[in-house]
Amino acid sequence: MGLTISEIRDRTTRARHLMQRSRQQGFAVGAFNIDNQETLIAIARAAQAQNSPVLIEVSQGEVEALGLENVRDMVDNYREEYGIEAYINLDHSPTVEACKRAIDAGYEFIHIDISQANHDATEEEIIAKTREVVEYAKFTGALVESEPHYFAGGSNVHHEGIDYEEIKKTFSTPEGAKSFVEATGIDTFAAAIGNLHGKYDVPKELDLELLARIREAIPCQISLHGGSGTPLHFFEEASKNGVSKININTDMRVVFRDTLEKVLREHPDEYAVVKLMPEVFEAVQKVVEEKISACGSAKKAVG
Repeated sequence: MGLTISEIRDRTTRARHLMQRSRQQGFAVGAFNIDNQETLIAIARAAQAQNSPVLIEVSQGEVEALGLENVRDMVDNYREEYGIEAYINLDHSPTVEACKRAIDAGYEFIHIDISQANHDATEEEIIAKTREVVEYAKFTGALVESEPHYFAGGSNVHHEGIDYEEIKKTFSTPEGAKSFVEATGIDTFAAAIGNLHGKYDVPKELDLELLARIREAIPCQISLHGGSGTPLHFFEEASKNGVSKININTDMRVVFRDTLEKVLREHPDEYAVVKLMPEVFEAVQKVVEEKISACGSAKKAVG
């Protein structure tokens, strides 16, 4: 069911207020990816239990699997059912056209990531296409996020080591962040400070000193992608130092699959999926609640 422009603008205004609160009160909002309804239910239950605002994210593959408007409707339904403060983010969208469709559908947050489809995209191309989305989003008030280059890793389990000397070559810089924000007019800058997509066998290490310098250099929100597999104390420190949004995907995927496999082994003769899922719901909800607690967003939701 479509939303009126008045309804969309009311929601984007509330989303902007949430980002303002996060900066003023020193907490971050967890942004949790979904690729099925069960994960969405677990996130909604965690948000309700912790009285926390949340962002529900879908990337291009997840949009293709679930449907852009279907995601909007599902989030609306569970927002009402659980009485939670929840918004939708289009995550790592590779094209301007896909971003415009999500804006038209009433998504409150839009992440335009031109380098996702073309790792060799020039900064000039990224800036131009990001600016196009920023201008288009002004009609509804949607918040736009971007970054000036490809962000490494993938939302999966990685068994290779982390070569931080190599990764440091792609870290954000205060000067680069300032220049990009000024050139594009984005609302949220996706910083690279040691965060990587996916979960690795070794814990990730974030450069909090670099984060502090980036925070000083730019006026807009800062997001951290690749939150899975990151020691939770980094979430706590990052949220206190001006990060407003932290993305989580792989940690939920891993516990979803591991728990479901365990349940299937324990109940080999059960074919009613609804009877197999309660333990999966609980496991994913537990992960989400841990992230919410580390982000400092518990009891920060507003009606």
